[in-house]
Parts: sequence; C-alpha cells; structure tokens
Amino acid sequence: MSPWQRSGGLLRLAARIATGSLARRRRCSLPERLGAFPRRLPLESGVRINWNDRQIPFVEAASEADLAVALGALQGHLRLAQIEIMRLIAYGRLSEVLGSAAVDLDHTLRIVDFPRAAPRLEAQLPEATRRWLESYVAGLNSAIEQARELPEEFRLFGVRPEPWRVEQVLAISRLAALDFSWRVWRRLLPLRERSDWSDLWQRMATAEAAPVPSLAGGSGVERAIDQLWAGLGRSGSNAAAISAARSATGGALLTSDPHLSIMAPNTWLAVGLAAPSFRIVGLMIPGLPVMALGRNEHIAWSGTSLHAASSDLFDVTDLPADAIAERSERIGVRWGADQERRVRESEHGPIVSDAPLLTGRRKRGRGRAAADSPRDLALTWIGHQDSDEVSAMLGMMRARNWAEFTEAIDGFAAPAQNLVFADAEGRVGQAMAAHLPRRPPGRPDDLVLPPDALSNWRERVRARDLPRRFEPEAGFVASANNRPIDDPPVPVGFFFSPDERVRRLSEALAARGDLQLADLRHLHRDVAMPSAPAIRDLLLLALEAGGAGTPDGRSGELVRCLREWNGLHSADSRGALAFELFLYHFLHSLHGEDGMALYRGSLQPWELLREDVSTLPEERIGQAARRAAARAARTFARHGNWGDLHRLVLSHPLSALPLVGRRYRFCDRPVGGSNETLMKTAHGLSSGRHRVGFGANARFLADLGQPDENYVVLLGGQDGWLGSTTFDDQLPAWERGEYARLPLTRECVRAEFRHEMQIEPEAPTPASAKDGPDA
Repeated sequence: MSPWQRSGGLLRLAARIATGSLARRRRCSLPERLGAFPRRLPLESGVRINWNDRQIPFVEAASEADLAVALGALQGHLRLAQIEIMRLIAYGRLSEVLGSAAVDLDHTLRIVDFPRAAPRLEAQLPEATRRWLESYVAGLNSAIEQARELPEEFRLFGVRPEPWRVEQVLAISRLAALDFSWRVWRRLLPLRERSDWSDLWQRMATAEAAPVPSLAGGSGVERAIDQLWAGLGRSGSNAAAISAARSATGGALLTSDPHLSIMAPNTWLAVGLAAPSFRIVGLMIPGLPVMALGRNEHIAWSGTSLHAASSDLFDVTDLPADAIAERSERIGVRWGADQERRVRESEHGPIVSDAPLLTGRRKRGRGRAAADSPRDLALTWIGHQDSDEVSAMLGMMRARNWAEFTEAIDGFAAPAQNLVFADAEGRVGQAMAAHLPRRPPGRPDDLVLPPDALSNWRERVRARDLPRRFEPEAGFVASANNRPIDDPPVPVGFFFSPDERVRRLSEALAARGDLQLADLRHLHRDVAMPSAPAIRDLLLLALEAGGAGTPDGRSGELVRCLREWNGLHSADSRGALAFELFLYHFLHSLHGEDGMALYRGSLQPWELLREDVSTLPEERIGQAARRAAARAARTFARHGNWGDLHRLVLSHPLSALPLVGRRYRFCDRPVGGSNETLMKTAHGLSSGRHRVGFGANARFLADLGQPDENYVVLLGGQDGWLGSTTFDDQLPAWERGEYARLPLTRECVRAEFRHEMQIEPEAPTPASAKDGPDA
C-alpha cells in the first residue's frame, strides 16, 4: 500500500473539517455544559452532584450502586470521545474510523490483545465488584442515549458510540496497565540486530539503562506509538508521604505528580465521591470507575511506576510447527476494503515479532548479514493472566488503615506500582503492588530468553511477598521510579530511573521538620537536577582535554554561560540552553549518529558519559568537545534561553491530521524542567526546538489532618468537550503553581462547589408499553 493510499483517509477527514460545519467550533460555557448533563439516570434513589467552576464534580449517593451509575454518566459527559478512543485502541479498531493509515497499528494491537483476559476476569468478579461495574456501565450508556449532541470527534468521524459492556471496561483496565518493559523493547530490539549487541547489552544492563521517554524523535508513526505507550502506561511519577512528626500542621501530608503524555484532553479526571461506605477525592483515568490516587476520611495514597519486569520475551523460533497456532484477524477499514492479517500464538503468548509497530522488525539488517533470518519472539505478560485490579482498588478506596490497605493491594497485579501511604493518625508507609514471576536472582544474559525460561512463570510473587515499610525512622517515604531500596525475594525489574528525582525529593523532605503543603507545591515546580553541576564540570573538563585553550568568540560565550550555570533548567536559563546543546553535539561528535543510539536508548546517560570520558583517549575527547562547542554555539547564538527550544505544546491526538492539525493545537509556549527534574518535562537529546511529550501532567496534595485540605491541578482542563471553557482553563494555574481545592466534608463541598443538581431515577416504563399492544 502506497503512502498516498494510507494517507487518503486522513486527507478526507481534513477536508471534512475544512469545508463542513466543524470548521466553526462554538465556545461552550460552563452553564451550557452542565445543562447538557442528564437529569434522570437508572438509579434506585436520587443522587446529588455539586460542581465547582472548573467542572470538577462531587457526587453523593445513598448506595454504591447509585454512585457508580452517576460516575459512569459524568465520565461519559466529560470524556466520552476519549473513552471511546481507548476502546477502539484496546480492540484494535482504529482503522474503522481513520482508514488504512491505522491498519498496521490495529494489527499490532490485535497481536498484543489487551482484551485477552477480560472474559475470564468478568466471570470471576466478586458480586460487589460486578454490581459496581454493571452500574457504572449503565450510567455510561444512559449518558450516551440521552446525549443531545455528540462530541466533535464523533461528528468528525461520522460514527455513534456503541453501548458499553463490563467486559470492555475490563479491557480498558488492561490497556491502562500497559507494561513499562515494552517501551524498553521498542528502543532496544533494533539495537539487538547489530553485530556489537552483546557489548551494548552488557553496558546498558550494568548502567541499568532504559529508554528515555522523550517522544521527541523518530518518524510520525514512531512518535504516535510512543505517545500511545506513554499516555496509557504509568511509566513515571513522583510521590511522597510525610508523617505528622515532620509536618507543621500536625497531620500527615501526601504529594503526588503523575507523569504521563502531555495531551488534551488530560489523561486524568478530578472527582469527589461519597456513599455510606466511603467519602473520597482524587484522580481517576477516564473509562475506569476507580480512584487511582487520592484520599478518603482515613487514609491517602499515591504511587509511581515500579518499572517492574512484568513481561518477558521468548525466542520461540525453534519450537515445532504444531506449537504455534495461527488465526486470521479481519480489520475493518473506513474508505477501503477490509484487510486480513495473521496473528500467531504459542504457549509463551502472542508472537509479537509479527507486530509492525512494536518490535521494530522493519528496521532489520543493520550490522548483520542480510541472510540472517528473523527470529520469532513471543510475549508473556502478567496482564494476559488472571487478576482483579478493580476489586483491589475499590478495597483501597474503602480502606481505613494500613492493614486494610495492604490487604487490598495484594490482588493488584498490573501495572506494577510503588505505593506511598499516609493515614489520619499521622503515620506513613510504602509498599509494592505487583504480581511477578519467580525469576532466578541476577540479570538475564540477553533481552530475549530461551523457551524453557517460561518455567519462571509457574509461580507468582505477590504484594504480600514483597518488601514494605511502615512508620520509617526518617519520617517520610518517597518514590520516583527508582530502584526499590529494600531487597525483594526476586528481581523486580532491570531498568530503573536515575536517583536524580528521588534524591532531590528526599533531601528536601529531610531538610525540614515543619513541612507544609506550600513546601510541597514548591517541589512540584522544582527544576533542579542534583547531578547537573558535576555533569557540567565533566563537559568543561572534556574541553580542556588535549591541552587546547579556552574557546573564544561565539564558542567562548557558550562556554562562559555553561561555566556560570546554576544547574537549574528554568525556562529563562541561558546556562541550561548551553548545557543541552553542548551535550548533544559532544556526544554526536564523539560517536556519530550510529553511536548515539546507545545514549538515545538510555535512562542513565550520565553513567555512560562518565565512562566515555574516563576511558576514551584524551585527544579524541578534546577534539569532540571543541567541535561540539563550535557547532552548539551556532544554535546558542540564535536563541535566548532554554524555553526557546524546550516547548510545552498542548494538543489533541487529531493534531496529527494533515492540513488542519493546527485546529487541534491549543498552546505552544516555553517551559522549564528536563528529563530528571522533579517538574519532569521529558525530551530526547536535541540540537534544536522540540516539544515536551511526556511529563508532570497533574498534581495532587493532601493534608490528612484537615479533611478539606486537598488540592489538585491538571495540565489542561477537566472537560474533554472541544470548545468548552473548562477544556484547558487550568493551564495557567498549572504554570503558576496554583490549585483547586477538593474538599471532603459535605459542608465545604456545598459551600465551594456552587453548581448543584439533583439527579432523579428514571421514570418506570408503564406496564402497557413494556408488555406491548398484544399483551
């Protein structure tokens, strides 16, 4: 299929926007949006919803079933298009709306098969969880049925949402559990085709290197796939809990800023919920009726990705032919004929090396003989096995203490999390929530395992088997995707983030015994990287290697700014600009484009840099540094500061459309931060202007001593309705470090969430209408 054929559907969509009624987007006020919410739902009794000016709801119901119905309706009201897109992704049906351009992506998704376990999971649900999910689905479907107007995305694609089922919600939960390991593989598998792979693997494994989640480089298709992985998998975040002994307020404190794709609508929803069994506020993922992080009247919790090895890749090439099953998947294609694609499976799982966009098979051949035949790689993933995260998270929402909390997380398998906890008595704790295979100790010899290593998966290690801490002597717990401090009984993972963020966070928390929420707000916007001064000095030392003098002219100005840099990646920093430009050109001059692959594939580039500077010939280091200074100086002279290159671009996925994509871009402005600052704004090694694709996209704070002292801000807004005044209204607040309060008590909710509505049960269908005219 030619590129013109693949892009034809996207061009049709662009023309539909440019020439049709969608070309004129109407601004929609908060009263208009609230007026569109259904006033009758399939309830047992009435439900009360209070909304604040950001369109954040607090729902009060007389039963959990009614609460779930209202939650389904409000998620449908706020994020219907986003939820529908997630369903299409989970089931590999994007081609039905995007045309042939999405066929390779759908083929990849059909192979990965996110819904694989969903039918089994639904059959095994406890009755209380089943009723919660059925009620949520009833509310979501009622919102769809009663919608007076569908979101712009549906009108653009000319489709209507189908009714939802519980099984599909469970499939979405598996999509949201997308494994961190897969992002590692996407970067490393192409390198595995090189003749020097063994050396590369050893070097990366020693440094615990892993792919930088930058989303900045590669082709459009590669960026789209990376955006998908970053947006759905929980691969980053900072979180900490501070005991009452270190708090100025007398209550334990909790801080959280999850790191996901920077996009609009935001990947989080802020919500308050109340039923007789709990009152809770926090953040949830649209499409899932559970709180991912938040607080109730007794406890608060958040988490970061554990970077666990929840998957393995197996080389099944040499298995007998009858060990591989094959089926054909029919992919519906808008504006074209349906396509048949092959999907193969083994005892080890789906053969993911057949997936066009997961393993990089299309890039084969680099550094190896063309006669080398492709290997068949199968995926074993914990998400294809049985576990019940919905019940686990409902248990966390209801928990009143550490014992109930840790009991609940024992059923949580994926995505693996490092959870922080605080309670109303002022205590804090930390625990891992994961199910992992019982692997042998040590690192594997290769990224891909032999088939007999599947025996590691015959027994699982659960949360109760993993280390946890309660009431630590330090008076706080902190997590930032770093290697777990305590030794687990099995290898948890092999690729962790550097200690930059957890070190900065821990040092700040340990420095004071009178911490307040204001201090935690400041840390949310912190742009210091602890190792930056040492790395700067290493680069300056490289310039002096070989006995050359200090550069002058434009190079001299760059070196001066680098030497005077304070280590902060502020948007207005000249030093940060000099640092990033010089670093890129130094590595490129030292290794060339081919050698840059190792650095681009690493989350621990500083360790690799230190090794290079200490082991490579001094003359080579000096020559590379002087070339780098000259090249970097040219870009440096054209830009005023780091923010000129480092851009916060808030855009909808439809911004990728040709011709009219600008319609779906909502801001392009300078931003501070970097890959390993607490205010994470990730980027790849770059020599020019780039957009932040991944980073801190929400912030949450709670004071357990005060039930109403909970605060939230989203990078963007609460509403997913294009044109709504609350679509991106929180962006200025996020930039200024401001928050909206999320109170817990009924009195404060009703005082501050001033837009009130009463939702009544649907009128019963008259018996005559129910029975029909011939009854």
